[in-house]
Amino acid sequence: MALTRRQKEEVVETLHEKFKGSQSVILTKFSKMTVEQSSIIRRQLRDVGGEFKVSKNTLFKLASKDTQIELIEDWFTGQNAVVIAYEDPVRVAKTLLDFIKDNEVLTIEGGVLNGKVIDDKGVEALSKLPTKEVLLAQLLSVMLGPHRSLVQVLAGIPRKFLYALNAIKEQKEGS
Repeated sequence: MALTRRQKEEVVETLHEKFKGSQSVILTKFSKMTVEQSSIIRRQLRDVGGEFKVSKNTLFKLASKDTQIELIEDWFTGQNAVVIAYEDPVRVAKTLLDFIKDNEVLTIEGGVLNGKVIDDKGVEALSKLPTKEVLLAQLLSVMLGPHRSLVQVLAGIPRKFLYALNAIKEQKEGS
């Protein structure tokens, strides 16, 4: 059933807001995707802070105006769907690629990550990065390393002084 003009305007407005609020958008091509597969990928992406959207190319192009997605508006040809990452683009890319391994109904064309165009290889590389939490933990570990060493060095000075005092005490008691 065809959408009315008002419904199309609402779709464009909604997509535009989603594009503006995204950290990354991955463009995919799909063929012979079942309703069950569509439901699975939608649920999996929702669980990691992403969203799978299918629409007409003209609506995608209109919605992309004045957003980072405008960089790839020429790519909207054929049967497209976009994967929108709101929080963690790495987890969304991993989830998408895991789905594609099991269901060969989607292919990745490329996308936009924080205002920069990436190709399909860039999306694959993004999926191989550690998650945001892991990167933050690694950064914290690196930042704490020098402090931990300083504390150990500073704690060693009184410890060695105490050992020296105990040695002198034992020596005087023994004589």
